[in-house]
Amino acid sequence: MENYMFKVGDNAVYPKYGVSVVKRIEEKVISGKKKSFYVLQVIENGMTIMVPTDGTASVGLRALVSKTEIDEIYSILRDRGVKIDRTTWNRRFREYMEKIQTGSVKEIAEVLRNLYLLKNSKDLSFGEKRMFENAKNLLVKEISMSNSLPESEVEAELTKALGSV
Repeated sequence: MENYMFKVGDNAVYPKYGVSVVKRIEEKVISGKKKSFYVLQVIENGMTIMVPTDGTASVGLRALVSKTEIDEIYSILRDRGVKIDRTTWNRRFREYMEKIQTGSVKEIAEVLRNLYLLKNSKDLSFGEKRMFENAKNLLVKEISMSNSLPESEVEAELTKALGSV
């Protein structure tokens, strides 16, 4: 993973929390050393996060998805040639949670697709339903911001891609 450099006002994606805005860059003295931090505000809930400017790769902070990556997301959502994990729901839940926490849009898209396919053959647990909504929201927000499209339009496109066979 590479270290991204952001400017104040840039959008960035923080794993688990989604799209954030770089509000400012602060310097703090920690253990006698001056360190620079991005101060991020998560768009979804207004939470503030501080990330060392030289540590973006280690926390997974990255730029918004590119057009090519968005095409790959839709391709993943349309892919029906996957074997759905039929292990216990709690093992599957843990595995999917780890994928979401990577912050990788491709992994989040895989979780969304797999839960969608699973939902068509059985009832999802409460936790899986929440995870489905969380994965969908993370993708909707990021694609919406990246393409300057209304979230409702992006959500409709995701639903269409999931429903296509």
